[in-house]
Amino acid sequence: MSDESLRSSRAVVVGGGLAGITTALRLADAGVDVTLLEGRPRLGGLAFSFLRGELSVDNGQHVYLRCCTGYRWFLDRIDGARLAPLQDRLDVPVLDVGRAAGPRLGRLRRTGLPVPLHLAAGLAAYPHLSLAEKASVGRAALALGRLDPADPALDGIDFGTWLGRHGQSPRTIEALWDLVGVATLNATAGNASMALAAMVFKTGLLSEPGAADIGWAAVPLGELHDTLARKALDSAGVRTELRTRVNSLTRTEDGRWAVETDSERIEAETVVLAVPQGETHDLLPEGALHDPDRLLDIGTAPILNVHVVYDRKVLRRPFFAALGSPVQWVFDRTESSGLQGAGQYLAVSQSAAQDEIDLPVAELRRRYLPELERLLPAARGAGIRDFFVTRERTATFAPTPGVGRLRPGTRTRAPGLHLAGAWTATGWPATMEGAVRSGFSAADAALGALGRPHEHPLQEAA
Repeated sequence: MSDESLRSSRAVVVGGGLAGITTALRLADAGVDVTLLEGRPRLGGLAFSFLRGELSVDNGQHVYLRCCTGYRWFLDRIDGARLAPLQDRLDVPVLDVGRAAGPRLGRLRRTGLPVPLHLAAGLAAYPHLSLAEKASVGRAALALGRLDPADPALDGIDFGTWLGRHGQSPRTIEALWDLVGVATLNATAGNASMALAAMVFKTGLLSEPGAADIGWAAVPLGELHDTLARKALDSAGVRTELRTRVNSLTRTEDGRWAVETDSERIEAETVVLAVPQGETHDLLPEGALHDPDRLLDIGTAPILNVHVVYDRKVLRRPFFAALGSPVQWVFDRTESSGLQGAGQYLAVSQSAAQDEIDLPVAELRRRYLPELERLLPAARGAGIRDFFVTRERTATFAPTPGVGRLRPGTRTRAPGLHLAGAWTATGWPATMEGAVRSGFSAADAALGALGRPHEHPLQEAA
Protein backbone atom coordinates (compact mmCIF):
# COMPACT_ATOMS: atom_id res chain seq x y z
CA MET A 1 0.00 0.00 0.00
CA SER A 2 1.36 3.42 -0.91
CA ASP A 3 2.15 6.17 1.56
CA GLU A 4 -0.69 8.20 0.05
CA SER A 5 -3.14 5.37 0.68
CA LEU A 6 -1.95 5.05 4.23
CA ARG A 7 -2.49 8.74 4.83
CA SER A 8 -5.95 8.79 3.25
CA SER A 9 -7.49 5.75 4.97
CA ARG A 10 -10.77 6.69 6.62
CA ALA A 11 -12.73 4.97 9.36
CA VAL A 12 -16.10 5.57 10.96
CA VAL A 13 -16.72 4.35 14.51
CA VAL A 14 -20.39 4.14 15.43
CA GLY A 15 -20.88 4.48 19.19
CA GLY A 16 -19.15 6.65 21.77
CA GLY A 17 -18.96 4.31 24.75
CA LEU A 18 -15.68 2.96 26.06
CA ALA A 19 -15.44 0.45 23.20
CA GLY A 20 -15.96 3.12 20.54
CA ILE A 21 -13.65 5.66 22.17
CA THR A 22 -10.89 3.07 22.50
CA THR A 23 -11.28 1.99 18.88
CA ALA A 24 -11.20 5.57 17.65
CA LEU A 25 -8.10 6.44 19.68
CA ARG A 26 -6.22 3.34 18.54
CA LEU A 27 -7.06 3.96 14.88
CA ALA A 28 -6.19 7.65 15.08
CA ASP A 29 -2.91 6.88 16.84
CA ALA A 30 -2.05 4.69 13.84
CA GLY A 31 -2.68 7.56 11.46
CA VAL A 32 -6.20 6.74 10.26
CA ASP A 33 -8.65 9.58 9.59
CA VAL A 34 -11.42 8.75 12.11
CA THR A 35 -14.97 10.01 12.56
CA LEU A 36 -16.78 8.97 15.76
CA LEU A 37 -20.58 9.13 15.73
CA GLU A 38 -22.60 9.01 18.96
CA GLY A 39 -26.37 9.37 19.25
CA ARG A 40 -26.34 10.72 22.78
CA PRO A 41 -25.32 14.29 23.68
CA ARG A 42 -22.27 12.91 25.52
CA LEU A 43 -19.63 10.21 25.42
CA GLY A 44 -19.22 7.36 27.88
CA GLY A 45 -22.05 4.96 27.03
CA LEU A 46 -23.55 3.48 30.19
CA ALA A 47 -20.81 4.80 32.47
CA PHE A 48 -21.72 8.48 32.71
CA SER A 49 -22.69 11.33 35.02
CA PHE A 50 -25.50 13.85 35.18
CA LEU A 51 -26.41 16.88 37.27
CA ARG A 52 -29.10 16.78 39.93
CA GLY A 53 -29.27 20.24 41.36
CA GLU A 54 -25.72 20.97 42.50
CA LEU A 55 -24.79 17.28 42.68
CA SER A 56 -22.81 15.54 39.95
CA VAL A 57 -24.24 12.02 40.01
CA ASP A 58 -22.88 8.86 38.41
CA ASN A 59 -25.65 6.78 36.87
CA GLY A 60 -24.14 3.80 38.68
CA GLN A 61 -21.14 2.90 40.78
CA HIS A 62 -18.37 1.54 38.56
CA VAL A 63 -15.17 -0.02 39.87
CA TYR A 64 -12.24 -1.75 38.24
CA LEU A 65 -9.43 -4.03 39.43
CA ARG A 66 -5.68 -3.88 39.09
CA CYS A 67 -5.92 -6.81 36.65
CA CYS A 68 -8.03 -4.62 34.34
CA THR A 69 -5.01 -3.64 32.28
CA GLY A 70 -7.11 -2.52 29.33
CA TYR A 71 -9.11 -0.01 31.33
CA ARG A 72 -5.92 1.17 33.04
CA TRP A 73 -4.46 1.78 29.57
CA PHE A 74 -7.59 3.77 28.75
CA LEU A 75 -7.20 5.90 31.88
CA ASP A 76 -3.55 6.56 31.03
CA ARG A 77 -4.44 7.40 27.42
CA ILE A 78 -6.97 10.05 28.44
CA ASP A 79 -4.69 11.34 31.22
CA GLY A 80 -7.13 10.25 33.92
CA ALA A 81 -5.31 7.58 35.94
CA ARG A 82 -4.68 9.96 38.85
CA LEU A 83 -8.45 10.54 39.08
CA ALA A 84 -9.30 6.85 39.53
CA PRO A 85 -6.76 5.51 42.03
CA LEU A 86 -6.38 1.89 43.09
CA GLN A 87 -6.18 0.55 46.62
CA ASP A 88 -2.66 -0.19 47.80
CA ARG A 89 -3.95 -3.64 48.73
CA LEU A 90 -7.30 -5.39 48.45
CA ASP A 91 -9.36 -4.58 51.54
CA VAL A 92 -13.14 -5.05 51.47
CA PRO A 93 -15.15 -4.41 54.64
CA VAL A 94 -18.05 -6.90 54.82
CA LEU A 95 -20.78 -6.24 57.38
CA ASP A 96 -23.08 -9.13 58.29
CA VAL A 97 -26.33 -8.01 59.88
CA GLY A 98 -28.10 -11.36 59.52
CA ARG A 99 -26.52 -12.95 62.60
CA ALA A 100 -28.72 -13.76 65.59
CA ALA A 101 -25.87 -12.55 67.81
CA GLY A 102 -25.90 -9.12 66.16
CA PRO A 103 -24.00 -7.36 63.37
CA ARG A 104 -20.39 -8.29 62.76
CA LEU A 105 -17.78 -6.65 60.57
CA GLY A 106 -15.22 -8.71 58.69
CA ARG A 107 -12.75 -7.96 55.94
CA LEU A 108 -11.55 -9.63 52.77
CA ARG A 109 -7.88 -8.72 52.48
CA ARG A 110 -4.73 -9.85 50.82
CA THR A 111 -1.07 -9.83 51.79
CA GLY A 112 2.02 -9.42 49.65
CA LEU A 113 2.75 -13.15 49.58
CA PRO A 114 2.75 -15.05 46.29
CA VAL A 115 -0.45 -16.55 44.83
CA PRO A 116 -2.36 -18.32 46.36
CA LEU A 117 -0.85 -17.60 49.77
CA HIS A 118 -1.74 -13.90 49.38
CA LEU A 119 -5.34 -14.68 50.34
CA ALA A 120 -4.71 -17.36 52.96
CA ALA A 121 -4.37 -15.08 55.98
CA GLY A 122 -7.35 -12.97 54.96
CA LEU A 123 -9.54 -16.03 54.48
CA ALA A 124 -8.41 -17.48 57.80
CA ALA A 125 -9.43 -14.28 59.59
CA TYR A 126 -12.71 -13.85 57.69
CA PRO A 127 -15.37 -14.21 60.39
CA HIS A 128 -18.36 -14.88 58.15
CA LEU A 129 -17.40 -18.49 57.32
CA SER A 130 -16.77 -21.51 59.55
CA LEU A 131 -13.45 -23.32 59.60
CA ALA A 132 -14.91 -26.12 57.48
CA GLU A 133 -16.29 -23.62 54.97
CA LYS A 134 -12.94 -21.87 54.73
CA ALA A 135 -11.23 -25.18 54.04
CA SER A 136 -13.77 -25.93 51.32
CA VAL A 137 -13.08 -22.53 49.72
CA GLY A 138 -9.39 -23.37 49.52
CA ARG A 139 -10.11 -26.67 47.78
CA ALA A 140 -12.51 -25.00 45.32
CA ALA A 141 -9.98 -22.26 44.58
CA LEU A 142 -7.34 -24.85 43.72
CA ALA A 143 -9.79 -26.60 41.39
CA LEU A 144 -10.70 -23.25 39.83
CA GLY A 145 -7.04 -22.54 39.19
CA ARG A 146 -6.81 -25.68 37.05
CA LEU A 147 -9.63 -24.60 34.71
CA ASP A 148 -9.23 -22.99 31.30
CA PRO A 149 -11.91 -20.25 31.00
CA ALA A 150 -11.69 -20.60 27.20
CA ASP A 151 -12.89 -24.22 27.37
CA PRO A 152 -16.27 -24.18 25.54
CA ALA A 153 -17.60 -26.91 27.83
CA LEU A 154 -17.51 -24.49 30.79
CA ASP A 155 -19.89 -22.12 29.03
CA GLY A 156 -22.59 -24.79 29.11
CA ILE A 157 -22.83 -25.09 32.90
CA ASP A 158 -23.66 -22.59 35.60
CA PHE A 159 -21.28 -21.44 38.31
CA GLY A 160 -23.66 -22.45 41.10
CA THR A 161 -23.72 -26.07 39.92
CA TRP A 162 -19.93 -26.15 39.76
CA LEU A 163 -19.63 -24.66 43.24
CA GLY A 164 -22.06 -27.25 44.60
CA ARG A 165 -20.02 -30.05 43.06
CA HIS A 166 -16.97 -28.66 44.80
CA GLY A 167 -18.44 -28.62 48.29
CA GLN A 168 -19.53 -25.00 48.56
CA SER A 169 -22.42 -24.49 50.98
CA PRO A 170 -25.18 -21.92 50.40
CA ARG A 171 -23.56 -19.79 53.11
CA THR A 172 -20.15 -19.96 51.40
CA ILE A 173 -21.72 -18.91 48.12
CA GLU A 174 -23.55 -16.02 49.79
CA ALA A 175 -20.66 -14.77 51.92
CA LEU A 176 -17.87 -15.11 49.36
CA TRP A 177 -18.54 -16.28 45.82
CA ASP A 178 -21.72 -14.26 45.20
CA LEU A 179 -20.40 -11.33 47.20
CA VAL A 180 -17.78 -10.91 44.47
CA GLY A 181 -19.53 -12.61 41.57
CA VAL A 182 -22.79 -10.68 41.58
CA ALA A 183 -20.91 -7.38 41.44
CA THR A 184 -18.58 -8.48 38.62
CA LEU A 185 -20.85 -10.75 36.58
CA ASN A 186 -24.21 -9.06 37.26
CA ALA A 187 -25.70 -12.46 38.03
CA THR A 188 -25.93 -14.86 40.93
CA ALA A 189 -23.87 -18.05 40.72
CA GLY A 190 -26.81 -20.14 39.56
CA ASN A 191 -27.43 -17.82 36.61
CA ALA A 192 -23.82 -17.26 35.52
CA SER A 193 -21.80 -19.08 32.88
CA MET A 194 -19.05 -21.11 34.48
CA ALA A 195 -16.66 -19.91 31.77
CA LEU A 196 -17.18 -16.26 32.70
CA ALA A 197 -17.05 -17.00 36.42
CA ALA A 198 -13.79 -18.92 35.98
CA MET A 199 -12.36 -16.01 34.02
CA VAL A 200 -13.31 -13.49 36.73
CA PHE A 201 -12.09 -15.46 39.72
CA LYS A 202 -9.02 -16.98 38.10
CA THR A 203 -7.85 -13.60 36.76
CA GLY A 204 -8.88 -11.53 39.77
CA LEU A 205 -7.84 -13.82 42.59
CA LEU A 206 -5.31 -16.29 41.22
CA SER A 207 -3.22 -14.50 38.58
CA GLU A 208 -1.04 -12.26 40.74
CA PRO A 209 -1.20 -10.97 44.33
CA GLY A 210 -2.48 -7.50 43.50
CA ALA A 211 -4.89 -8.46 40.72
CA ALA A 212 -8.07 -7.84 42.76
CA ASP A 213 -7.06 -4.50 44.28
CA ILE A 214 -10.03 -2.20 43.70
CA GLY A 215 -10.06 1.17 41.96
CA TRP A 216 -12.85 3.66 41.39
CA ALA A 217 -13.29 7.19 40.15
CA ALA A 218 -12.63 9.96 42.65
CA VAL A 219 -14.40 12.35 40.26
CA PRO A 220 -17.68 12.06 38.36
CA LEU A 221 -17.45 9.44 35.62
CA GLY A 222 -18.37 12.09 33.08
CA GLU A 223 -15.12 13.89 33.79
CA LEU A 224 -13.26 10.76 32.70
CA HIS A 225 -15.40 9.14 30.02
CA ASP A 226 -16.76 12.34 28.46
CA THR A 227 -14.62 15.40 29.21
CA LEU A 228 -11.14 13.84 29.24
CA ALA A 229 -12.04 11.28 26.57
CA ARG A 230 -13.26 14.05 24.25
CA LYS A 231 -10.06 16.01 24.87
CA ALA A 232 -7.98 12.93 23.97
CA LEU A 233 -10.03 12.32 20.83
CA ASP A 234 -9.67 15.93 19.76
CA SER A 235 -5.91 15.82 20.35
CA ALA A 236 -5.67 12.64 18.27
CA GLY A 237 -7.46 14.31 15.39
CA VAL A 238 -10.71 12.36 15.70
CA ARG A 239 -13.80 14.16 14.43
CA THR A 240 -16.49 13.50 17.06
CA GLU A 241 -20.16 14.10 16.29
CA LEU A 242 -22.66 13.84 19.14
CA ARG A 243 -26.46 13.67 18.79
CA THR A 244 -25.82 11.85 15.54
CA ARG A 245 -27.62 8.58 14.87
CA VAL A 246 -26.66 6.27 12.05
CA ASN A 247 -29.61 5.26 9.85
CA SER A 248 -27.96 2.83 7.45
CA LEU A 249 -24.72 1.21 6.38
CA THR A 250 -24.28 0.21 2.73
CA ARG A 251 -21.56 -0.72 0.25
CA THR A 252 -20.53 1.78 -2.41
CA GLU A 253 -19.76 0.77 -6.00
CA ASP A 254 -16.02 1.03 -5.35
CA GLY A 255 -16.21 -1.32 -2.33
CA ARG A 256 -16.11 1.29 0.42
CA TRP A 257 -18.71 1.83 3.12
CA ALA A 258 -21.33 4.56 3.12
CA VAL A 259 -22.60 5.57 6.55
CA GLU A 260 -25.85 7.56 6.43
CA THR A 261 -26.97 9.89 9.21
CA ASP A 262 -29.78 12.44 9.22
CA SER A 263 -27.34 15.16 8.19
CA GLU A 264 -24.65 13.57 6.03
CA ARG A 265 -23.24 10.59 4.18
CA ILE A 266 -19.72 9.52 5.12
CA GLU A 267 -17.67 7.15 2.99
CA ALA A 268 -14.86 5.12 4.55
CA GLU A 269 -12.76 2.02 4.04
CA THR A 270 -13.43 0.83 7.58
CA VAL A 271 -16.50 0.89 9.83
CA VAL A 272 -16.61 -0.29 13.43
CA LEU A 273 -20.02 -0.81 15.02
CA ALA A 274 -19.52 -0.20 18.75
CA VAL A 275 -23.17 -0.11 19.80
CA PRO A 276 -25.40 -2.58 21.71
CA GLN A 277 -26.22 -5.90 20.13
CA GLY A 278 -29.77 -4.97 19.11
CA GLU A 279 -28.65 -1.80 17.38
CA THR A 280 -25.80 -3.68 15.74
CA HIS A 281 -28.28 -6.25 14.42
CA ASP A 282 -30.38 -3.51 12.85
CA LEU A 283 -27.39 -1.89 11.12
CA LEU A 284 -25.64 -5.02 9.85
CA PRO A 285 -25.79 -5.43 6.07
CA GLU A 286 -27.07 -8.77 4.77
CA GLY A 287 -24.48 -11.50 4.93
CA ALA A 288 -22.18 -9.73 7.38
CA LEU A 289 -22.72 -12.47 9.99
CA HIS A 290 -23.59 -16.11 9.41
CA ASP A 291 -26.54 -15.94 11.83
CA PRO A 292 -27.19 -12.32 12.82
CA ASP A 293 -30.31 -13.24 14.79
CA ARG A 294 -28.03 -14.78 17.41
CA LEU A 295 -27.31 -11.23 18.52
CA LEU A 296 -30.94 -10.92 19.57
CA ASP A 297 -30.59 -14.04 21.73
CA ILE A 298 -27.96 -12.32 23.91
CA GLY A 299 -30.06 -11.26 26.87
CA THR A 300 -29.58 -8.24 29.10
CA ALA A 301 -29.38 -7.79 32.87
CA PRO A 302 -30.29 -4.72 34.94
CA ILE A 303 -28.47 -2.76 37.63
CA LEU A 304 -30.27 -0.55 40.13
CA ASN A 305 -28.63 2.27 42.09
CA VAL A 306 -30.23 3.86 45.14
CA HIS A 307 -28.90 7.32 46.04
CA VAL A 308 -29.34 8.81 49.51
CA VAL A 309 -28.14 12.21 50.72
CA TYR A 310 -28.08 12.50 54.51
CA ASP A 311 -27.81 15.68 56.56
CA ARG A 312 -24.84 14.28 58.48
CA LYS A 313 -21.99 11.79 58.11
CA VAL A 314 -23.25 8.24 58.66
CA LEU A 315 -20.43 6.15 57.07
CA ARG A 316 -16.74 6.52 57.85
CA ARG A 317 -15.43 4.08 55.25
CA PRO A 318 -15.19 4.70 51.50
CA PHE A 319 -17.34 1.62 50.85
CA PHE A 320 -18.50 -1.70 52.27
CA ALA A 321 -20.41 -4.82 51.25
CA ALA A 322 -23.32 -6.26 53.19
CA LEU A 323 -24.55 -9.73 54.13
CA GLY A 324 -27.93 -10.63 55.60
CA SER A 325 -29.49 -7.62 53.91
CA PRO A 326 -31.00 -6.72 50.53
CA VAL A 327 -28.20 -4.12 50.32
CA GLN A 328 -25.21 -5.34 48.31
CA TRP A 329 -22.54 -2.59 48.15
CA VAL A 330 -22.54 0.95 49.55
CA PHE A 331 -20.16 3.71 48.40
CA ASP A 332 -19.47 7.16 49.79
CA ARG A 333 -19.81 9.58 46.82
CA THR A 334 -19.83 12.80 48.89
CA GLU A 335 -16.58 14.33 47.67
CA SER A 336 -16.80 13.23 44.05
CA SER A 337 -20.34 14.56 43.71
CA GLY A 338 -19.44 18.04 44.91
CA LEU A 339 -21.84 17.95 47.86
CA GLN A 340 -21.44 21.16 49.83
CA GLY A 341 -21.73 21.65 53.56
CA ALA A 342 -22.49 19.06 56.20
CA GLY A 343 -23.99 15.83 55.02
CA GLN A 344 -23.08 12.68 53.17
CA TYR A 345 -24.10 11.16 49.85
CA LEU A 346 -24.22 7.35 49.65
CA ALA A 347 -24.79 5.24 46.55
CA VAL A 348 -26.18 1.74 47.00
CA SER A 349 -25.25 -0.46 44.04
CA GLN A 350 -27.60 -3.38 43.36
CA SER A 351 -26.58 -5.79 40.61
CA ALA A 352 -28.74 -8.59 39.18
CA ALA A 353 -31.73 -6.43 40.16
CA GLN A 354 -34.39 -8.12 38.04
CA ASP A 355 -36.87 -8.22 40.93
CA GLU A 356 -36.46 -4.54 41.82
CA ILE A 357 -35.62 -2.65 38.66
CA ASP A 358 -39.20 -1.52 38.02
CA LEU A 359 -40.32 -0.93 41.60
CA PRO A 360 -41.64 2.60 42.32
CA VAL A 361 -39.28 4.99 44.07
CA ALA A 362 -41.58 5.10 47.10
CA GLU A 363 -41.36 1.32 47.49
CA LEU A 364 -37.58 1.39 47.17
CA ARG A 365 -37.42 4.16 49.76
CA ARG A 366 -39.49 2.06 52.20
CA ARG A 367 -37.22 -0.89 51.56
CA TYR A 368 -33.76 0.67 51.62
CA LEU A 369 -33.82 3.45 54.18
CA PRO A 370 -34.56 1.04 57.08
CA GLU A 371 -31.90 -1.33 55.75
CA LEU A 372 -29.30 1.42 55.74
CA GLU A 373 -30.28 2.28 59.31
CA ARG A 374 -29.82 -1.38 60.25
CA LEU A 375 -26.37 -1.40 58.65
CA LEU A 376 -25.33 2.07 59.79
CA PRO A 377 -26.46 3.01 63.30
CA ALA A 378 -25.40 6.63 62.67
CA ALA A 379 -28.12 6.86 60.01
CA ARG A 380 -30.83 6.36 62.61
CA GLY A 381 -32.44 9.70 63.15
CA ALA A 382 -30.45 11.38 60.38
CA GLY A 383 -32.37 13.66 58.06
CA ILE A 384 -32.83 12.67 54.41
CA ARG A 385 -31.95 15.60 52.17
CA ASP A 386 -32.56 13.65 48.96
CA PHE A 387 -33.50 10.16 47.83
CA PHE A 388 -33.54 9.09 44.21
CA VAL A 389 -32.97 6.07 42.00
CA THR A 390 -31.14 5.41 38.74
CA ARG A 391 -32.03 2.38 36.68
CA GLU A 392 -30.10 0.74 33.88
CA ARG A 393 -32.48 -1.93 32.62
CA THR A 394 -30.01 -3.16 30.02
CA ALA A 395 -26.85 -2.42 31.98
CA THR A 396 -24.96 -5.52 30.78
CA PHE A 397 -25.44 -8.56 28.64
CA ALA A 398 -26.78 -11.45 30.69
CA PRO A 399 -23.87 -13.82 31.47
CA THR A 400 -26.08 -16.91 31.37
CA PRO A 401 -24.78 -20.39 30.51
CA GLY A 402 -24.49 -20.70 26.73
CA VAL A 403 -23.96 -17.01 26.08
CA GLY A 404 -20.40 -17.68 24.90
CA ARG A 405 -21.56 -19.31 21.66
CA LEU A 406 -23.75 -16.27 20.92
CA ARG A 407 -21.05 -13.61 21.28
CA PRO A 408 -19.49 -12.75 17.91
CA GLY A 409 -15.85 -11.94 17.30
CA THR A 410 -14.80 -8.54 16.02
CA ARG A 411 -14.45 -9.63 12.39
CA THR A 412 -17.47 -9.97 10.15
CA ARG A 413 -17.89 -11.55 6.72
CA ALA A 414 -18.00 -8.08 5.17
CA PRO A 415 -14.50 -6.72 4.44
CA GLY A 416 -13.77 -3.56 6.39
CA LEU A 417 -16.68 -4.00 8.84
CA HIS A 418 -15.86 -4.84 12.45
CA LEU A 419 -17.71 -5.13 15.77
CA ALA A 420 -16.88 -3.82 19.23
CA GLY A 421 -18.63 -3.77 22.56
CA ALA A 422 -18.45 -5.56 25.89
CA TRP A 423 -21.00 -8.07 24.52
CA THR A 424 -18.62 -9.31 21.80
CA ALA A 425 -16.32 -12.30 22.33
CA THR A 426 -13.76 -10.71 24.64
CA GLY A 427 -13.68 -13.58 27.14
CA TRP A 428 -14.65 -11.05 29.82
CA PRO A 429 -18.07 -10.34 31.32
CA ALA A 430 -19.75 -7.02 30.60
CA THR A 431 -17.29 -4.69 32.32
CA MET A 432 -15.43 -1.53 31.43
CA GLU A 433 -12.43 -3.79 30.90
CA GLY A 434 -14.32 -5.93 28.41
CA ALA A 435 -15.47 -2.84 26.51
CA VAL A 436 -11.94 -1.47 26.21
CA ARG A 437 -10.53 -4.83 25.15
CA SER A 438 -13.17 -5.12 22.45
CA GLY A 439 -11.97 -1.76 21.17
CA PHE A 440 -8.41 -3.10 21.03
CA SER A 441 -9.58 -6.11 19.02
CA ALA A 442 -11.63 -4.04 16.59
CA ALA A 443 -8.80 -1.58 16.00
CA ASP A 444 -6.27 -4.39 15.54
CA ALA A 445 -8.50 -6.11 12.99
CA ALA A 446 -9.14 -2.86 11.12
CA LEU A 447 -5.48 -1.87 11.04
CA GLY A 448 -4.50 -5.33 9.88
CA ALA A 449 -7.00 -5.14 7.01
CA LEU A 450 -5.66 -1.71 6.07
CA GLY A 451 -2.10 -3.02 6.07
CA ARG A 452 -1.00 -0.63 8.77
CA PRO A 453 1.77 -1.70 11.16
CA HIS A 454 0.72 -1.49 14.78
CA GLU A 455 1.47 -2.93 18.21
CA HIS A 456 -1.04 -4.17 20.73
CA PRO A 457 -1.11 -1.73 23.67
CA LEU A 458 -0.96 -4.54 26.23
CA GLN A 459 2.29 -6.47 26.26
CA GLU A 460 0.54 -9.51 27.70
CA ALA A 461 -1.68 -9.79 24.63
CA ALA A 462 0.86 -8.77 22.04
